[in-house]
Amino acid sequence: MFDMLSDEKNPEKLTIKEIILKGTIIAIIVIIPSLSAFFLSWVILDDLLYAAIIGGVVHFISMGFSLKISKKFFTKERHQ
Repeated sequence: MFDMLSDEKNPEKLTIKEIILKGTIIAIIVIIPSLSAFFLSWVILDDLLYAAIIGGVVHFISMGFSLKISKKFFTKERHQ
């Protein structure tokens, strides 16, 4: 089972540590703007429904950016 995860047989595969680190970075990129927009709009507008809608919109926008960032910075180059 763990032979599939070894770096000796498949050098282009990510290790568990790299997956956890890169996943955490992507999660932070998505969560920080979403929560910031939600709490700021909740404080300013004083309406939970509008704050949730604004936070959701910002969340999906940041998910789009995180997809582009992960493809650009977090993929290993394959040598042919």
